[in-house]
Amino acid sequence: MLLVVDNGSIYTKNLIDFLNQKNILFKKQTPQFFDLNSLENYDSIILSGRRKNEKKINEINSKIITCSIKNNIKLLGICYGAEILALTLGGTIRKTLSLQKGNETIKIFKENPISSNSLDVFESHGFEISKLPSVLVPLAESKHCTYEIIQYGKKLIFGTQFHPEMSHDGHNLIEKFCSL
Repeated sequence: MLLVVDNGSIYTKNLIDFLNQKNILFKKQTPQFFDLNSLENYDSIILSGRRKNEKKINEINSKIITCSIKNNIKLLGICYGAEILALTLGGTIRKTLSLQKGNETIKIFKENPISSNSLDVFESHGFEISKLPSVLVPLAESKHCTYEIIQYGKKLIFGTQFHPEMSHDGHNLIEKFCSL
């Protein structure tokens, strides 16, 4: 079963609507009420984006990421989810020069199981990953962002700086992730 960790993104409803439309079985939880001991009940996790920075939510998401890596649970971090993935593993983030909001084409430059060629996606972020830790591999970039899609080594743990729940190509990426 898929766990959707709702970190408060305004786009989480779009993600939930898409999962329901595709009849993908999932459970939605907010980090504040999540029991980390229940992670063993899930075979995959999606970390949503967020609206505001909260230390407690960051700590819980980091624990979810660490558990996912340790137990080989598939994970997809969306926007903030990708950023907290990088931060948890020793990377850094920075404020963007301007808010990145709108449609963007990203180029896939490394073969991976969730995307290929190029994708037309939707961006909405004011922060971005500035330095990847050595365990994370960049898979895609755009003219505005160096780390559009990242992966933890060969594990099925990914992050997208963009919001895949907001575009057709992004929906395909989510569907591929869910079917891994």
